[in-house]
Amino acid sequence: MGGAHPTSLTMIPANWPQTYREAVALQEQLRHQVQLVPLPHPPRFVGGADAICDRADANIFGAIVVYSYPELELVEEAGAAGVCPFPYRTGLLSFREVPILAAALKKLRQPPDVLLVDGQGLAHPRGLGLATHLGLVLDLPTIGVAKSRLVGQGEEPGIDAGAASPLVLAGKVVGMILRTQKGRKPFYLSPGHKITLGQAREIVMGCVRRYRSPEPLRQADNLSRRLRSETVNLDARPRDAGHDSPR
Repeated sequence: MGGAHPTSLTMIPANWPQTYREAVALQEQLRHQVQLVPLPHPPRFVGGADAICDRADANIFGAIVVYSYPELELVEEAGAAGVCPFPYRTGLLSFREVPILAAALKKLRQPPDVLLVDGQGLAHPRGLGLATHLGLVLDLPTIGVAKSRLVGQGEEPGIDAGAASPLVLAGKVVGMILRTQKGRKPFYLSPGHKITLGQAREIVMGCVRRYRSPEPLRQADNLSRRLRSETVNLDARPRDAGHDSPR
């Protein structure tokens, strides 16, 4: 795919929140639009979405990787780079990552039927984590697959692969603590948009092969890091280096 130079994210709406108060107000508005409904049919293509910023927190790199499902054969990948549109604030990750992930998805020829997202879905203080916000923006079924707990309480699941326990917030089940490989650390799984918790669990477990992380997410993480590394290397290259340089 090649490297991607950071550019301004022209696809960010003019009224994209710039402050904590504006972002929280939008979350409170959008949370009422979330649909936790069954998929109309089994997915044929499952994607993974991941984004990462550079060390200066100035530029952001987003990656979408699409696999056939349930075969898990790589179909397509796409990446995008741009200026980070929002500072890091707990509970407001989507305002940093939604624009760049939406830009990456637009480059795909084969969009996924379901998108696994490295972040929270419903398991969020206002029920609008990255996976949920991205699902609303893209009008796409999404699943939040987080490495750490943001909200809620739940018991440690059993040690076997597929073991799970409910993640409960204010008396409501908002997700589950899911162990994808025997004896490995669990993920904090929650539906994002247009999918049920049961379907989310089934699809995530169906995407696990050799590694703890579901394959589409693992490869999206690799791609976002590769994009960042390529851009850093390009920026550090001597100015007189070019195509005639020794290989």
